[in-house]
Amino acid sequence: MDARGQTPLHTEVSAVTQALLAWYRTHARVLPWRAPPGAARMAAYRVWLSEVMLQQTTVAAVIPYFETFTRRWSSVEALAAAPEEDVMAAWAGLGYYSRARRLVECARVVADMGAFPQDEAGLRALPGLGAYTAAAVASIAFGQRAVVVDGNVERVVSRLFAIDTPLPAAKGLIREGADRLTPDDHPGDFAQAMMDLGATICTPRSPKCLICPVANWCEARAEGKADAYPVKPAKVAKPARTGTAFWITRQGAEGPEVWLVRREGKGLLGGMRALPEDGWTARLDGSRQPPFAAAWRDLGAVTHVFTHFSLTMTVQGATVTRPPAGEGEWWPLARLDEAGLPTVFARAAARAMAGFELEIP
Repeated sequence: MDARGQTPLHTEVSAVTQALLAWYRTHARVLPWRAPPGAARMAAYRVWLSEVMLQQTTVAAVIPYFETFTRRWSSVEALAAAPEEDVMAAWAGLGYYSRARRLVECARVVADMGAFPQDEAGLRALPGLGAYTAAAVASIAFGQRAVVVDGNVERVVSRLFAIDTPLPAAKGLIREGADRLTPDDHPGDFAQAMMDLGATICTPRSPKCLICPVANWCEARAEGKADAYPVKPAKVAKPARTGTAFWITRQGAEGPEVWLVRREGKGLLGGMRALPEDGWTARLDGSRQPPFAAAWRDLGAVTHVFTHFSLTMTVQGATVTRPPAGEGEWWPLARLDEAGLPTVFARAAARAMAGFELEIP
């Protein structure tokens, strides 16, 4: 031990790894995409699907989507055969919709290949699989030694080694630390142990150092400032945009209907059903020009935060007797939850519905 009573990490890497694996065997989280420690590995399809869903999304939010997807499409071949619009609709509300498009693209490539590649390089070549996802699938589904670094692992490693270089410059050092710790045996269990440690004990705020299985080797704890790691750059305020969504309704044969459009296949929320809007995706200020002359009503506003900007979107409504110009479809209000609207448009629709009253022209 050093003068602080701390075991130097650089001489005890194997001990850290073994302590973490022993902890995981008892404390592993029970998740629908995970095999228990010591059990046969989970199918690559389920591991891959979960890792794609978990990007930028919490475990609690992903679980119901994962269960819905695997009930509806139980294999990569089934997902590959699904119409893209059905997958996009099932994904609605999970966010980062480009993931859903790449999910279908990747499933079709894998189905054509006959199976997932079993090595990290082969997985990395698939559409939509970055370094992290390829390493996670290789390690967890196929037992290959791969260095898996997500946000939880990043935090654990930065604290264990007290890496004081600010992110994102620290990522290389963090990966080196994770590489030193990753064992040849049971690499999938180790990767998931690191994730669980970060999610349940080595948390962003108020880490539970007193019950941490690797606390004796943690250099940040020895310094008395575990909360200070990883070192993050100063936050930059997100640009604010404004825009308008248009709630266009009519009396259909079986009840009120709303006019929905399909967004272009590429770009933000590409390929999704949505309310017509005034171009906020391209301009800092929406034009707020209705698409046609009508008795428009102000139905309120909603706010949504995207990755790179925040949006305040007002909602204007009108009732018509004939379809607007351009491509679109009338959707029954009674089944609007089946349309698969992305979150920002689902919020706009909810705002419109809260005070909705069909006005017969």
